[in-house]
Amino acid sequence: MEEKKARAFDQLLAIMDILRSEGGCPWDREQTRQSLKPYLIEEAYEVFEAIDQGDPEKIKEELGDLLFQVVFHARISQELGEFNMEDILQTILQKMIRRHAHVFGQQKAASSQEALARWEAIKRGEEKNSTRRSILDGVPLQLPALFQAHRLQEKASLVGFDWEDLPPVIEKVEEEWRELRQAYSQGDRSEMERELGDLLFSMVNLARFLKLSAEDALRKANRRFTQRFHYLEQRLKEDGKDWKETSLAEMDALWGEAKEKEKAESS
Repeated sequence: MEEKKARAFDQLLAIMDILRSEGGCPWDREQTRQSLKPYLIEEAYEVFEAIDQGDPEKIKEELGDLLFQVVFHARISQELGEFNMEDILQTILQKMIRRHAHVFGQQKAASSQEALARWEAIKRGEEKNSTRRSILDGVPLQLPALFQAHRLQEKASLVGFDWEDLPPVIEKVEEEWRELRQAYSQGDRSEMERELGDLLFSMVNLARFLKLSAEDALRKANRRFTQRFHYLEQRLKEDGKDWKETSLAEMDALWGEAKEKEKAESS
């Protein structure tokens, strides 16, 4: 089995070599790190979508597409004389063993929270991270805002900057909601934006305490909205009506139908 996996990986690397060669694919040969950035992000989100759909075959396919992006970047780096796939694998192997000292070393971790804290402590002690001034450094600015907020809160919690239980988190959400309403009543758009941001940040914190992902929750809500809206469009088409001929009350009734249909299909 191990030999079979190694052969398959070698075949994938060989395919990339052919694609980037003189007689290979013109499109693949033109690609650079910069041109591939959108595809790397796209493939990662397609993995997210496949996981949400719970389809093992789709997950397998999308993970393969994401892996191919890694192989693509490794090949470009090899051509530039920087590093190759073996270097990438050795780097991640060493990092995983080093940062899991509670598994491969003498340290112990009784919980996932303690394991994460030890990981972060080892990470901060690494030479490449020695110039970091804050516990929050290392959270990519390019992350989706909800996910970024979650990671910032998670990192701060490792040093004890966190609520102890759920009730004050809920109270904070309610406080931020009141402050947003007040800013709205005053007509101050700058303050409204500020308070809306604080409300969203507190909602992410609530999701974290509930052990949920705000990013996933919103993405799934977006999907539900899309499906229900498509139902509205289909029903109007079946009735030979357009939006101008349909009242908001009628739309709301159809929206309710869509929700009931959704519940019936999921039960």
